[in-house]
Amino acid sequence: MASRSNANWDPSNEWKVVTLMSLGMGLVGVDRFVIVPLMPILAKELHLGYQDLGRITGALAIGWGLAALFTGNLADKIGFRTVIVPATVLFSMLAGAIGMAVGVGSLVAIRGAMGLAEGAFVPASIAATIDASKPNRQGFTVGIQQAMPALLGLGLTPIAVTQLLMIMNWRWLFLLVAIPGLIVAWLCAKVLPNSSVRALDTDSIVHDVEPHVWHHALRYRNVPLAVLSMLCWLSCNIVIATLFPSYLVDHLGLTLQQMGVVLSALGFGGALGSLTLPLLSDRIGRKPVMLLAVVGALTALIALINVGPSVPVLFGLTMLVHGLVFSLMVLTIGPVSAEAVPARLMSTASGLVVGLGEVFGGAVAPSLAGFSAAHFGIGYALYLPIGALCCGLVAVAFLKETAPFSTDG
Repeated sequence: MASRSNANWDPSNEWKVVTLMSLGMGLVGVDRFVIVPLMPILAKELHLGYQDLGRITGALAIGWGLAALFTGNLADKIGFRTVIVPATVLFSMLAGAIGMAVGVGSLVAIRGAMGLAEGAFVPASIAATIDASKPNRQGFTVGIQQAMPALLGLGLTPIAVTQLLMIMNWRWLFLLVAIPGLIVAWLCAKVLPNSSVRALDTDSIVHDVEPHVWHHALRYRNVPLAVLSMLCWLSCNIVIATLFPSYLVDHLGLTLQQMGVVLSALGFGGALGSLTLPLLSDRIGRKPVMLLAVVGALTALIALINVGPSVPVLFGLTMLVHGLVFSLMVLTIGPVSAEAVPARLMSTASGLVVGLGEVFGGAVAPSLAGFSAAHFGIGYALYLPIGALCCGLVAVAFLKETAPFSTDG
């Protein structure tokens, strides 16, 4: 297996693109999760029930997945910037429009449309980051980019939102979060090159310059394995994010304040995992790092369900689980998908992995877990993520190594 050369790598452009794509992904995380700490207020003012809250959450995941499936291939054809700039403008404006919602119908419609725009942004931004990166640190740069949704969306946004509520109405909060996205979109239009990855065919790890259509990406072994893996990682991630608060309060008896402390581990753990393990994979390979991460996450999750109401222990284990799972997601949608295919199919492959993962892992898994919790008790909420990680371990075992320095597999 030949590695990509440095012929198309521009060091002056790399960190401009990585910084912009990281800021864009951070704003995607903010726009996606800013609604979470506001749910009790929205439920009261807009007369929403628990089922309505589930619909609002699911609408974004489905829109995100459907857009990623189709716009990844579009970005491969017309260029990254042509997709990224309008998508950033749209999801920012739609995030602001949530502040004008009047009920569940408008919230579902706005969040669904916002999911379409964010789903268009994600695969194109990942491919743009890989395109701009030096070959021997692609895992690291994608890790930086993917750390931002966890750090900003899950880690810092709940803190900022609850503080800002003391000085402004919740509707103005949504309008406020739209402004940074519009600025990033303007900077992307100025800085981001619009070169299609077709120009990089001769430098791709997979040397294949034949014409391709979108479904050809599935012919490369790692892509369907990455799709299966992403279903497992997202099932684990979304189920924990959705039901873990109830598990902590209703099953372990934590107070709301204690629960909030434990939940903050999701964001900080995700950011730390995204920055460290993808970097390690640049050194020793994607597959060995992913195998270690799955085994570590599985061990920590099993330990988590056997821990009592000890906040420090729960915080540490939650941070470990989410950090490892998030790093698996970063590697799966980034290097593993992009390195498995010709350059002209990079966004397509990432879009397939993100899209199918969001549609099924982001929508079906929480429903199954909720059904299980309703019929067998909230104490069983974490058993589905354990099963998902076991399936993911099998998928990773069959992956072909694709790190640029590697010649095995």
